[in-house]
Amino acid sequence: MWAGVLLWAGSAVAWAELPASAVRSGAPDEGEPRVEAALLVDATQVKPGDAFRVGVRFRMDPDWHIYWKNPGDSGLSTEVSWDTPGTTVGELRWPFPATFRTPDNFIVTHGYHHEVILFAEARASAQAEGALTLSAAVDALVCAERCIPAEMVLTRSVPVGPETLRDVEATAAFDAFQAQVPLGEEAAVHTASLTLDAPTLQAGQPFTGTLTVAAREGQPPVPGVEGDFFVSDRLPGIAKVALTQQAPGRYRLEGKAEPGEPPAEAPRLKGVLRLGTAQAGFQSLEVNLAMAPMVPAPPEAVAAAPAPAPAFPKPGAASVAAAPAESPLSLGVALLFAFLGGAILNLMPCVFPVLALKAYGFTRLVQEDRRHVGMHALAYTGGIVGSMGVLAAVVLAVRAGGASVGWGFQFQEPLFVAGVSAVLVAFALNLFGVYHLGADGTAIAGKVDATSGLARSAGEGMLAVVLATPCSAPLLGTAVGFAFAAGPLTVVATFVALGLGLALPFCVLVMVPGLAKRLPKPGAWMEVGKQLLGFALLGTTVWLLWVMGGLAGVDGMARLLAFLVAVALGAWLYGRSQATEGTWKWVGRGVALALLLGMGGFALRFEEAAAGRQASTTAHAQPWEEAAVASALQAGQPVFIDFTADWCLTCKFNERTVLAREDVRAAFARHQVAFFVADWTRRDARISAQLAAHGRAGVPMYLVISPSAPAQPEVLPELLTQDLVIQAVERAAGHRRDAT
Repeated sequence: MWAGVLLWAGSAVAWAELPASAVRSGAPDEGEPRVEAALLVDATQVKPGDAFRVGVRFRMDPDWHIYWKNPGDSGLSTEVSWDTPGTTVGELRWPFPATFRTPDNFIVTHGYHHEVILFAEARASAQAEGALTLSAAVDALVCAERCIPAEMVLTRSVPVGPETLRDVEATAAFDAFQAQVPLGEEAAVHTASLTLDAPTLQAGQPFTGTLTVAAREGQPPVPGVEGDFFVSDRLPGIAKVALTQQAPGRYRLEGKAEPGEPPAEAPRLKGVLRLGTAQAGFQSLEVNLAMAPMVPAPPEAVAAAPAPAPAFPKPGAASVAAAPAESPLSLGVALLFAFLGGAILNLMPCVFPVLALKAYGFTRLVQEDRRHVGMHALAYTGGIVGSMGVLAAVVLAVRAGGASVGWGFQFQEPLFVAGVSAVLVAFALNLFGVYHLGADGTAIAGKVDATSGLARSAGEGMLAVVLATPCSAPLLGTAVGFAFAAGPLTVVATFVALGLGLALPFCVLVMVPGLAKRLPKPGAWMEVGKQLLGFALLGTTVWLLWVMGGLAGVDGMARLLAFLVAVALGAWLYGRSQATEGTWKWVGRGVALALLLGMGGFALRFEEAAAGRQASTTAHAQPWEEAAVASALQAGQPVFIDFTADWCLTCKFNERTVLAREDVRAAFARHQVAFFVADWTRRDARISAQLAAHGRAGVPMYLVISPSAPAQPEVLPELLTQDLVIQAVERAAGHRRDAT
């Protein structure tokens, strides 16, 4: 709060002479503006036909920033639109930007914090008279841990007179930021040239080269650089590019071309390069150099897998967040893996209650015509694919906001776990006959109409997606990891393919002639079966209560139980109202709704549980820390890392059936394995970075690292066996013996 007050006070002093219409604040947050803008001119009077500078000065609260013309991996470019009748305004000039990184180094953006002036050269018309009216419409995204848009319109007038009179204070401010604007090729005292290591670029493949900067004749030698000294523009056809200094004036270029159809024109390396140091002073120049023609990559290049990225820094080395490893998959293979992984998810315990529920539903419809059964299968598939599309949109939105996400990330939120638990309890009570969907109490015995039935099938598809996300399956982690490291279209396509795979069993049930007829015929057994399925859903709710314990402790579990009791009571009241008519029908429903809202507001307030809780199956493990891993490797111990979460059923299955077995523990003891658990139950940017570095988007992930080859960890499959783990540990220990 005080930061906003100080910003207001400082602005009031600095801008006391500016008209009120030239100063605006924006991006309100908790009642305080996070940015203020002022329309500045470096002249108090302008002669017709003369040039002057006009710009917008931004002042941000501490820890808040706006974006450069290329915002980077996230954010939006700051826009300034001019409306200046009688005055022509040139291109916006951008000082060299700062670089911002998320804690996991996954998202890198460029912009300005504290204060900046974005300005342009302007010229008054030779026929100007009276006063020049200047107006700037500003559209900026102001970000810290969250982002707030700011739209401001600034207006002021400048008198026209016989001569141009400069504003001393404004001129000094413009000069200070103009000195930070990179110089073009003609004005710069340095020249740049680029040499690539190959005559062509291949679509989707990495490339390397050398950028050389030389001083013009009579100029001092090229200085060294520090910090983030190169920022690229948006480069069509290029996915990423980076420079590393080899010597003053010589920089190693590493990049990767975009996959897909190569652009018609050769890409260009465009950006800004800052030479010098903060102590000696900076000088920046624009870079705009032709690269090489781009050609399609040969099939063998697409299929080739690059060397794995280092898992952890060696002892004593600087700890730098690993960049995501390049995926050896093509898009087609990733989509196939997603489809097959979705199909395998049907065998996982997460989805089983809904799978059984759907089988029961198809048994009820088996005597109906093929077209009607097909419509239910399509509705179920639509519910799954639609929910996957929504989940993909949420992933992209969260990622655009600067956060990293993974498969099952929503189960890290207590409110989401509470919501899913409430849905399961309500669904179970419906199966028990406490209330009914799609029909009034007077028509319960009647036939459910087609619309209600299709809506229920779509809802079951949505529920299948919700319950599938805490599970993983063979091929699924690889496919989702590929998608999370790719662009938006790949994310959406992968989630859709996954959804189609998840819906596969019931599509087959409809498409294969005669298969649906093999299901048991409807009868009295179905009512008993329906109620048993209700208990299966309640069993899933018990698991979610346990997940809540990991997120919010025992207090969180108690609050969730209280809310679920309110859900059950509300469902009972709703069911009673279905059997009544008139006023009492709506009174009962109103009481049920008020009960849910009241108890929800009271009970659904969760605090994070104390960290450090370990599952009994991994009690002999220690919490994962990079320093502890590096220390164990330095001591010559093989390392096993279990990336897990309380809400991940596949993780818990592996822990109880494999990692807790005496044979596995004995192998760990025999080979002196250092066993670490990386708990992702709650968000942890460090764990997210490690998952991304090994091409995974979620847990489980298992790494086995040999002390003789710490840069080449072995990534085990999502589903473990005792033999697989023991053999991997023996290989890591064998490498250690070979090295000694």
